[in-house]
This record gives sequence, structure tokens and C-alpha cells, in this order.
Amino acid sequence: MNDELKKKQLRNHKLLATGLFLLMAVIFITTTILEKRNPALWIGYIRAFSEAAMVGALADWFAVTALFHHPLGLKIPHTNLIEKSKEKIGDNLGSFVVSNFLSPQNIRPYIQKLKISNFLGDWLQKEKNSEALVNNLSEIILDIVNKLEDESVVKFIANKAKEMSDDLKINQILGNGIEYILQKNDHQKLITNLSSQIKNYVLENHEIVRERVKRESYRLVPSFVDEKIAEKITSGLSSYFEEVENDQNHSLRNEITQKILDFSKDLKVNPKYEADFNALKEDFLKPEKVQQYAQDIWNSLKKTLIDELNAEQSSLKNYVRKNLAEFSENLRTDEKLQHKIDHWIRVTAYKYILRNTNKFGELISETVGNWQGKELSQKLELEVGKDLQFIRINGTLVGGLVGLIIYTIAHFFL
Repeated sequence: MNDELKKKQLRNHKLLATGLFLLMAVIFITTTILEKRNPALWIGYIRAFSEAAMVGALADWFAVTALFHHPLGLKIPHTNLIEKSKEKIGDNLGSFVVSNFLSPQNIRPYIQKLKISNFLGDWLQKEKNSEALVNNLSEIILDIVNKLEDESVVKFIANKAKEMSDDLKINQILGNGIEYILQKNDHQKLITNLSSQIKNYVLENHEIVRERVKRESYRLVPSFVDEKIAEKITSGLSSYFEEVENDQNHSLRNEITQKILDFSKDLKVNPKYEADFNALKEDFLKPEKVQQYAQDIWNSLKKTLIDELNAEQSSLKNYVRKNLAEFSENLRTDEKLQHKIDHWIRVTAYKYILRNTNKFGELISETVGNWQGKELSQKLELEVGKDLQFIRINGTLVGGLVGLIIYTIAHFFL
């Protein structure tokens, strides 16, 4: 109901109460005149009723008016009570709301009825809602990205990179990485491949072996002997590496594995390796280089984000849409997820309300206290003034009845 309608209703009820008082006044004057001319018994009863009704109407008019105004503009003590007591009213109203509406026993039943997950799932299921959410999120993130100071972001990335690199032990990382490969036995593939490559290389380069043997041989040794030696070397080497290639438990494999393992352990504990890698790291991560890396990273990241957020069908937005659709479906069908989310919301809301009950009271108290006294008086009169006019009406009628009863008793018994 708007204020204009409330004002109209208040005005009508005031006119009704005032009109009833005026009616009693007219009746009283009329009966007083008639009683002097015609002392009929019934006239006295009507006169007594109207006289008492006027007194009751005036008394209740004064009481109701004194709440909101000075009656007839006269600053009589204990009148215009609302305007004078606005701070006390605000404090009492705030305390009343907190004590009677925000107590644990009162809010718990309502909190336990909260079921946000179903509502949220149904809301997200509608394409226009999910699309609006994606667009709003994109606008918010895009606004944040555009407002970020590039220099500050680059400095932040550079500082974090420097902090991470200071604690970075490259030799230990490499050593652990090698050991991880050995534990997974992935190095065997490398040994197999190398054995095959060496075997093929030996077979394909038989002439090189023959020339080498001939060059290193003595002049007195016949050439056919050199040929035979070269053939034996080639055949032996190729056969040996073929064995390594095909036999997963070959001794050479075990020797290589052990050598690699020893190297990885030495890599982690040998100060020489640590110093070498630190020198390499310091050279690679010089302040000017780190600054440039950070600048390049941020420029690339910022451009990608802006392009993705501006494009209607970007990969990022499509990814968000897909996950929102999956999330909304889970909210509608997954009872465990529903219970988990609803429980979290209930507990959070319950704790938040209880923790801030005093804040609600202070808000009400401060809001009422900040109103102008006259404004508060007008607001309250607008809300309850219409009903208070019935006090005036009832006072008129009840006063009249009481006056009639007193007159009757006095007439018959006194």
C-alpha cells in the first residue's frame, strides 16, 4: 500500500471520529435547549449520553494526538511523545527485534527449511540465466583485468619467480627426476632404442670398420686376414647389441641402470653439481631477464584473457558454459551434493545471523535515531494512525454509554 492511500485512509478515519464528536456536540446542545422548554425524561437520557460521549471523545483525541503532536499546538508536558523519544524508540525496537525474531530458537526452523541447491539448479538450467551469468562474470573479470596496473602485475610476477627460483635446487630436481624414470623402468626403452641404433650403425658401416682395421694392421698381415678380423668385429658388435636389444635382463642393461642411479645420487649430493647449476640458474635468471620474462608472460596472458572474454564463443566461455551445465545438472540430480551445499548454506547463514544479531539491532536503532523526530512521528502515524482513530470512536461511544449508565443510576437511586 502506497503512502498516498495510507494518507487518504487516515484522513477519512479522522473525519469520521471528528464527525462523531461534532454529532454528539450538536445533540448535546439541542437536548440542553429542549430540556429547558420540555423537561421530558427521555431528553435527559439523550443529553447525558451525548455529554459523556463528548468527554470521552475529547479525552481520547488528546491521548491519540499527544503521541504524534502537541494538541492544538500547545506544548503540554508529556505530549508529542514519538518525536521526543525517537532514540529510546529506536533502541527498544532494535532490542525487541533481536530478542523476539533473531533468537536461535526462532531462526533455526526457518534456516532448516532452506533448500538453495534445487532452486539454483533449476535457475541455472535455463539458458538465459546461465548465459547472463557467463556474461556478467566475463564483464567483471574483464573490468578487473583492464584496471590492473601492468607495471604492478609484472613486478609481482617477477618477484614471485625470483622467490621460487631462490629455493629451487635444480640438481636435486634432476636427480629425483632420473630416479623416478628408473623406478618406472622407462629408461629401458632408451637402452633398447640405442642398442638397435648401434647395431644398425655397425652393420651399415662395415666398410669403416674394415678400413680402420686395415689401417691399424701390420704390413705383413695379409689383407684377407684384415677382412676376416673386420668381419668378426662387425658381427660380434652387432650380435652383442642385438642381445642387449632383445634381452630385458641383459647384464649391460643392469650396469647402465646402476651407473645412471649412481649418477643421480651423486647429482643430488655433490656440491660441484649444485654450484654448477646455481651458476647456470643465476645466469639464466638475471633480474633484467626475469623482468622481461614476467613482462612477456603478463602481456601474453592479458591479451589472451581480453580476447577470450570479448569473444562470444571463445574457448574460455564455452568451457564455463559446459561446467555450469554440468554443475546445474548435478545440483538437480545429485542428492549428496544437494545435501552438502544446503547444509553448508544453512550452517553459514545460521552462524552469520547469530554472530551479527547485535548489528541488526544497531542498524534498526541507528536508522530510527537518524530520522528527524517529526519524520518518525509522521511515519508511525501513517502506519497506525488509522487504527488509533478507532480509539477515539470507541471512546465517544463507550463514554456515552458510561455517562448514560451513571445518569440512570443517579436518576433512579439518588
